[in-house]
Amino acid sequence: MIRIAVPNKGSLAEASAAMLKEAGYTTRRDAKELVLADTEHGVEFFYLRPRDIAVYVGSGTLDAGITGRDLLKDSGNGAVEVMSLGFAASTFRFAARPGTATCVADLAGQRVATSYARLVQDYLAARDVKAQVVRLDGAVETAITLGVADVIADVVETGTTLRMQGLDVFGEPLLRSEALLIARADTERTVELELVTHRLQGVVTARTYVMMDYDVRAELVEEACTITPGLESPTVSPLHREGWVAVRAMVPRKGMNAVMDRLYSLGARGILVTDIAACRL
Repeated sequence: MIRIAVPNKGSLAEASAAMLKEAGYTTRRDAKELVLADTEHGVEFFYLRPRDIAVYVGSGTLDAGITGRDLLKDSGNGAVEVMSLGFAASTFRFAARPGTATCVADLAGQRVATSYARLVQDYLAARDVKAQVVRLDGAVETAITLGVADVIADVVETGTTLRMQGLDVFGEPLLRSEALLIARADTERTVELELVTHRLQGVVTARTYVMMDYDVRAELVEEACTITPGLESPTVSPLHREGWVAVRAMVPRKGMNAVMDRLYSLGARGILVTDIAACRL
């Protein structure tokens, strides 16, 4: 039975549970439940703090886990990315009061507060910038106001909280984070882990694409298929109505309405879009 670490609370936990459920796995009903065995699918889930997941996986205690790239990089353990899961996207940025710094070189001699000390230290060391990294647990937005730092480094989604503290982001992102499936770097990928990976990849694909069906005149089918090439090739079937064919293809969910507009302008009719519950490619 493969053992997988899952976030136990927060938005990352909710999104992870939704993905696992879509992949066909049993998920917990009680937030106090720390271990759940899905015997039908040979998986045992361990609900842990998101920050601890990379530690357990990297040490080999657990076979795989779901966590953020920022937490993986900050752990410094022997775990690696297996696949991205398509949710919990964010950027890791420096922020300070206007006039403090405009690039990473300006951080020399400054105090940088963060909850991701290892990640920031590695980033600064790689650029030969010597700064004092102040490690804090939890929110760091008030570190400058309270006088313990000159700059902060934190996960930024909208930037609203930073602006409320009078802070502006600067420089390039230290890291672009998202939810990941991770595993230990030096272990062989088992059949069980490959099965989990395929299931989760199927969910990611199903969330990314929709199925589009439409009717079009036969002489326009080649042009229509350039608009909807599908993942490999569209399915084209003759209709009872002479001179017309039915086309089915997977198209990206993002921008699907623009695709429908182009097809309609071409002369396609009966354009239908349906969600994909799951898939294997």
